[in-house]
Amino acid sequence: MKKELPRNLAIFPISVVKDMTNLTARQIRYYEDQGLILPARNSGNQRIFSLNDIDRFLEIKTLIDQGVNIAGIKAVLSTKQELENVLPDENANGELELSGKDMDQLMKVIRTRLQFGGA
Repeated sequence: MKKELPRNLAIFPISVVKDMTNLTARQIRYYEDQGLILPARNSGNQRIFSLNDIDRFLEIKTLIDQGVNIAGIKAVLSTKQELENVLPDENANGELELSGKDMDQLMKVIRTRLQFGGA
């Protein structure tokens, strides 16, 4: 039986997320308001978060610490999502295997981002 917790399973209340990320509840709600995170809600309409959400908060926090503004963070996260949709998973050796079609799609995303200044 697999004992690993699914990373997309929303089980953490905001109080746990605050402790795990050193963010305030206000920051967490602000990032949600800005569309950077979309937490699940329980039957009482309280926010509940997954490990993936916590990873995203830590990524946002790192970008903020590096001086990236909210618009920049949105662009980074959007580009990352596009690349994840284009790139295949790593093979057993941790290497990416790109077909010609995959490479073309990747280059299209990169060119678009460069052309429009990353927005």
